[in-house]
Amino acid sequence: MFDRLDKIIFYGSLSVLIIIVAPMLLYSNESYELLLNLKVTIENTFGSIYQYLTVIVMVFVLWLAMSKYGDVKLGEGPYHFNTFSWASMLFCAGVATGILYWGMIEWAYYIDMPPFGLAPRSNLAIEYAATYGMFHWGIAGWAFYCIPAIAMGYVYHVKKVPYLRISKACKPVLGQYAEGIPGQVIDILFMVGLLFSSGTSMGLGTPMISASIQSLFGVNESFSLHVIVILFCAVIFSVSVYLGLNKGIRRLSNFNTVFAFVFLAFVFIVGPTIFILKMSLNSFGLMTQNFIRMLTWTEPLNDTRFVEDWSIFYWSWWVAVGPFNGIFISKISGGRSIRQVVGGALFFGSIGCALFYCIIGNYALDLELSGAYLTTAAISAGKAAHAIPNIVSSLPGGQITLLLFCLMSITFMATTFDSTSYALASCATDRLEAKDDPPVWQRLFWAFTLVVLPLSLIYVGGLDTIKFAVLSSALPLILVYILLGLSIVYGLKKDAHPK
Repeated sequence: MFDRLDKIIFYGSLSVLIIIVAPMLLYSNESYELLLNLKVTIENTFGSIYQYLTVIVMVFVLWLAMSKYGDVKLGEGPYHFNTFSWASMLFCAGVATGILYWGMIEWAYYIDMPPFGLAPRSNLAIEYAATYGMFHWGIAGWAFYCIPAIAMGYVYHVKKVPYLRISKACKPVLGQYAEGIPGQVIDILFMVGLLFSSGTSMGLGTPMISASIQSLFGVNESFSLHVIVILFCAVIFSVSVYLGLNKGIRRLSNFNTVFAFVFLAFVFIVGPTIFILKMSLNSFGLMTQNFIRMLTWTEPLNDTRFVEDWSIFYWSWWVAVGPFNGIFISKISGGRSIRQVVGGALFFGSIGCALFYCIIGNYALDLELSGAYLTTAAISAGKAAHAIPNIVSSLPGGQITLLLFCLMSITFMATTFDSTSYALASCATDRLEAKDDPPVWQRLFWAFTLVVLPLSLIYVGGLDTIKFAVLSSALPLILVYILLGLSIVYGLKKDAHPK
């Protein structure tokens, strides 16, 4: 059973998780204060590094796609998955339940605390509030998935190295050290970063699903309800594990994608269609005109903490979760060129996210502006997760629509368990051929291990603890991104001009 297990990576990652989570559960109040202080310290000290890295990564992947190396295929033969299934798996793994949560209510955090010193609730502040979420989930973010996907995909599919690990992708730069302690440290950092970044998505998605269940069935809010929700999603995942990558993750992702876009179409048709169309086009125009400004704004002369609390949080989240999606995307992208991987991630990812912000985000914004439902008041009262089922319930169909939304949220969560545990198990497996899946027991083990961290973050409490988890786990991965980028260039040039 354990013959394909890399014990150092497996037990090393598990030990770090226990060391971090145990004090959080035992000393929740003290942990909250400590994590809050550490969050501010990291933002103030390293925040600008995340911003510089975002610019560099985006420019690098665009150059890579447009250069002569864009034609390099990640393995010979036909595509391993058709384009719809590939795009569905890529999108569902990349957004998790976060897109349902933030896509609906992110604007509400900006409307009263807008960027660039704008007057709260002014027309321009409202326009930027409807735009900034699309920017955070746009091409600058999705570019973070491309570097690890290409680096590992090239090593895995072209060089035929039977390991889906970050350390193997860094071998062109690290050389023999990729096989030793430096490589093992990189892989453990990846595992821990993935556990934390996925924990944040589930830490947001679980209260949202719990609030929907409360509204539907009148049950009381409790920590036990959160436990039941997240365990139920893990059980759904276990069925997908049994079916495997092709029949399990592929089918679940296809279903999830169709379900999500049917829901979006429903909201678009029955909602304020003209308002959604106008605000969406306006947001695209505003973002296009001010993209460089939004990307490079550091707020050097003021201290509203908009950049630290939002842009830097998002860039660190993309950094932390990027290597995981790189492993998953590299596994499903056999037969595709580097240009297709970059183009697919940037196009399908950013357009898919933009649709959520344009449709459900602007629907919620219209409710706010008309006074039908005040999302900002719910957030001020600490009921952000409860705002979402209230918004959905206002749609035609009421509770039935909310039930369908709840089911969609659960499938998104289950897809997150599926793809995340797949990546964790792949990294901790000693040898993994392109045609093989990691052992089922490992995928199940990591799926139920994933339950621990989001529940710990919920228990300690607050969005601030979730943001700290992302910031801290992403920090050491900055160096990993630099190594991966150098490894891509070095490996491609070496193969193009062998000595």
